[in-house]
Order: sequence, then structure tokens, then C-alpha cells
Amino acid sequence: MEPTPREAAAAAEQLDCPTCGVPAGSPCRTRGGTTALKYHTPRFLLIPALRDAHEVDVPDDRGPGRPWHAVPARATHDPRTPIRVGYACCSPASADLDRQLGALTSARCRHVLAEQVHTGIKTRPELDKALALAIELTRTAPGQAVILTVHELKRLARNTAELIALSAAVQAAEIRLEVLTGPLAGIHDPDGPGSTLFAVLAAAAGLDRDYVREKTREGQQAATAKGHRSGRPKVFDEDMLALARSLHDQGVSVPDIARQLTIKTGRNAGGHPSVASVYRALAEPAASHQLRPEGVRP
Repeated sequence: MEPTPREAAAAAEQLDCPTCGVPAGSPCRTRGGTTALKYHTPRFLLIPALRDAHEVDVPDDRGPGRPWHAVPARATHDPRTPIRVGYACCSPASADLDRQLGALTSARCRHVLAEQVHTGIKTRPELDKALALAIELTRTAPGQAVILTVHELKRLARNTAELIALSAAVQAAEIRLEVLTGPLAGIHDPDGPGSTLFAVLAAAAGLDRDYVREKTREGQQAATAKGHRSGRPKVFDEDMLALARSLHDQGVSVPDIARQLTIKTGRNAGGHPSVASVYRALAEPAASHQLRPEGVRP
């Protein structure tokens, strides 16, 4: 997500300007001594989230175009103090939402998103917004720790698959995960202390993939042993193949052979096989079988 103009300006003012020399906290100034309309490019390019920006406007409250003077720095956050994004969730029939919100407030969450959704509904828009906000904060506040905080781990996901997917997204964005209560209470850092949770979930994801792969392979082997074939049904049966070989030996071209054959089973029943299918069928009986050029009789 792109930072808002206000967030971009605040990010630019976190640094001294290499071009005009103004200190952090003040807008850029022109050579004529007025407040610039735009921040100088070398200044905002130092912000990772703004490296692709062409220009960053100076907000109106900085007085662009007026005589420049140093102004009080915008409120910044101590990098040692993490930014917490809280998320609360419960079903419409539950009265647990207030308890979760109280716990998140006590945990000093700066942003809190909450929703009530039925257990059968897969989409949770407020959770998506919380994760998107946390990712945006990691971009607009470089060096600032961002934590996604929940009252219980089960508020993040309703099954293992959801939890694994969410943990992968959090880990990729380098966001910390905080659980306030339960056996896994604490802050889990993907790249530091507390990374055990992410390692366990990654291992669980690998085990789950291996299990699905193994069960699929076992099912295919069992079906093959019973004479069942997996995949799409064959276009050619024995009668079609015999007719195709006979026509080909008579010198009939492959396109003409395809037009004289009719598929008997499957979703294409009643239609004609493709020319490519005829070529493959004629080539299957033996590797030594060579197709003659179309129209050439033996």
C-alpha cells in the first residue's frame, strides 16, 4: 500500500535534507529562503517506502511558498517503542469482543481493528486491513518495530491451514506477532527471539504438504491396481485405433482420418478427434512405427 501524502511528508522530515541542509523536523527550503513546495529528491529517496516516488509535497501547514523558518518537529515515535496493531474477533452471538478490546487497549495498541463474523464465513475484512496496515507501517516507519497483537492465537485463524498462511505473510513482512494470553503468550519475532512459533508452523506446513502428496500417490496407486486410470479419459478405443491404422495404411491423410473417426465417450462424445490426437494414437503402438507423409501411398 502506498503511504498517504501526510505519512510521506512525515517520513521525509525524519531526516536532515542533503540538498538544502535543513534539520530533521522542518520542511525543505529554496535558495531564496522560502519553504519549498516539494521535498528535495535526495531527502525522500532515503526513505525505503518513498524510493519509487517522483515527488513528495510539503503539507499546507508547513507554509509552502512563505519565508522558511524552523518549525517544531512532528511527533515521532521512539524506535525502541514498537507500534502495535491490535485485532479482535468473535462471533455475533458472543459477548467476548469487549474483553478483547480492553486487553488490546491495555497492551498499548495504537490501532485496533475488530469485527464480529460467523464461524462459517471465510473472509474477514478487518483482519485483512490489520495485516495491510501493519505492512504499511513497516514501510513508512523504517526501523520501527511493528507488532500484530491479538488476545488469543485462535483469534487469528480458525484452523491450522489459515494459521500457517497468516504466519507466512507476517514472517515475509517482518512483522512481529504478539499473543496476550494462552500457552503461546508472548512476542514472536520471525527473525529473533520468539521465532520458534514460526519455525513450528513452517514445519507443520511442510508436513501437511508431504501428507497430502503421499495420500494422493497412495490413492493413484490403489486406483491403478484396480484397473482405474487417473486423468482425462482416452479419446481412442481399440476400434477407433484399428480403423485409424487401416485408413493410414491405405494412404488416407491424417486430417481425413480424423474427420472419419467419432469419439464414443467423455465430454467430447460424438465429435471428431484432433489431428494431433490421431498422430499420437498412430505413434503409440511401437516406437519403430513411422508415419508416412500425408497423401503418400505404400
